[in-house]
Amino acid sequence: MIPVLVFDIETVPDIAGLRRIHGIDAGVSDGQVAAMAFQRRRQTSGSDFLQLHLHRVVAIACALRDRDSFRVWSLGEPEDGEGELIQRFFDGIEKYTPQIVSWNGGGFDLPVLHYRGMLHGVRAARYWDQGEDDRDFKWNNYISRYHARHLDLMDLLALYQPRGGVPLDEIAQLLGFPGKLGLEGSQVWQAWQDGKIALIRSYCEADVANTYLVYLRFQLLRGALPPDKYRQDINLVRATLEKSPDQHWREFLRLWPQ
Repeated sequence: MIPVLVFDIETVPDIAGLRRIHGIDAGVSDGQVAAMAFQRRRQTSGSDFLQLHLHRVVAIACALRDRDSFRVWSLGEPEDGEGELIQRFFDGIEKYTPQIVSWNGGGFDLPVLHYRGMLHGVRAARYWDQGEDDRDFKWNNYISRYHARHLDLMDLLALYQPRGGVPLDEIAQLLGFPGKLGLEGSQVWQAWQDGKIALIRSYCEADVANTYLVYLRFQLLRGALPPDKYRQDINLVRATLEKSPDQHWREFLRLWPQ
């Protein structure tokens, strides 16, 4: 069985980078720097969603299904720097060569990890291999859109049509899963300013759990999982989360009745 690694990232504005690019001195607060960046972005694009290279990664959560086990966790420690978190993610790919699964990972998470990984000198040889080191990767790698090593569930289910993309929270709830916990993406910056990194990490973990559950339903849809195996995998997720003392998993299970 090929390990399946579901991932998600949470980001905040790269304040240091914005200061460098726009020549903003230290007398301007971080909040003001972000506000100026949001306003500038709205004026040029109509949205305050910053360009991908200006997103600083503050949390990466993973769900790993390998052999008979399932687990969900946040990489590193809350105080770890961005470069260390990103290196840990790519080290996991180096170690397991997993099938990686995301929701809009091709449109957001992976491009952000590319830009920010370059900034920090991260090394990710296995991830970037397109057949140079392993011939099998010429026909199935993490980079090419239609190859299977990275499955962007949102992109595939929308048949690669931007107008077909839907929010993870809504599709998860529609399928009977809990959906997002505690935060929305637009609230992460304020939570970060308030020092609530634990809340951000919990929110990110809930997203990967939802993504994995949606992935299981997709596997059922395409015939890769028979109904009895689908139920076994669903029960494995539930049993794993029931063993955790963490409050966010108790809330997750409350929103996901038996």
